[in-house]
Amino acid sequence: MSTAPEAPVSTARQALKNCWSCRVISGGGLVLCGAYVFSAARKVMRQGGPTSMGTVAQITFAAGLAAWGIVVLMDPVGKSQRKT
Repeated sequence: MSTAPEAPVSTARQALKNCWSCRVISGGGLVLCGAYVFSAARKVMRQGGPTSMGTVAQITFAAGLAAWGIVVLMDPVGKSQRKT
């Protein structure tokens, strides 16, 4: 009964998980990008422009960027495993 060796984990991916400053910079950047995209969409709405599907798509995209940044900051991968 032979077992296949586990696939090696890339060092870049491992560094992002272990490097707090890398996660803060990349996650913070994503959150700030989401805030910028959201403010651009809000500026159009504040000027009295019609709320179009493009504006809704911008706000949705901004929420996705911010959520992705929060996930990078919190690093939930592997934390849900039960310790025995």
